[in-house]
Amino acid sequence: MILALVYFLIIAAVLVYVFYLPGTLQMGPEKTRLAYLRERRDVVYENLRDLNFEFKSGKFPDSDYQSMKSSLEDEAAAILAEMARLEESAMPVLSNRNRGARV
Repeated sequence: MILALVYFLIIAAVLVYVFYLPGTLQMGPEKTRLAYLRERRDVVYENLRDLNFEFKSGKFPDSDYQSMKSSLEDEAAAILAEMARLEESAMPVLSNRNRGARV
């Protein structure tokens, strides 16, 4: 009986320790779509650099290199196009704010 009570207390303590949430949680800054795209662009560029290095070191045949390079370049172009679209849509908002500040 006492052993069962000890087991129950240990299990309860473990569950409280694992699932306890403090009163306030500290969240990091919220990422915008543009910030995500900038991070993704950097990753794609790094992958292209790595691919070029590995191709020059002889790890990939030319056909594989060309297909992977083309795929990464297409992804980079899509990311850059979306970034440009988002930056253009944000420009009128910024210029309207600047006009209001001058008055």
